[in-house]
Amino acid sequence: MDDLKASILEILKQLQLASLATITGDGKPWTRYVMVVADDDLTVRCATFVNARKVAQIRDNPEVHLTCGITDPTVMKPYLQVQARAELSTDEAERNAFWNDSLQGIFSGPDDPNYGVLVMKAYRIERCTPGSMQPEVWEA
Repeated sequence: MDDLKASILEILKQLQLASLATITGDGKPWTRYVMVVADDDLTVRCATFVNARKVAQIRDNPEVHLTCGITDPTVMKPYLQVQARAELSTDEAERNAFWNDSLQGIFSGPDDPNYGVLVMKAYRIERCTPGSMQPEVWEA
């Protein structure tokens, strides 16, 4: 694994708050907070209600954008801008693999019919370092 991908993975492998942008039916951006985590191939996941507005927007246009990496706004450190293509998964294995205790207050369990997982396949990630005007760019 190259150094850039390793430094990106170091940020993405921790469950964290991120800003997720989708495109509305009338072509406008819409952003909301989600809790995300990525696996070793830089696929990012978050839990969602299967009938959420973002799911309908992703069905119409799978292009999404994430901003993440800052877990403490008083500490300046690298953050990420992630371009990805997303899809909803209701696959039993996917839902069980992503399930964690923090979801218990939202869903009744991994078999809750309202629970799904957004699977976001990153194809471009910019690692932005405070003080630098040029991000490092990883592309799939």
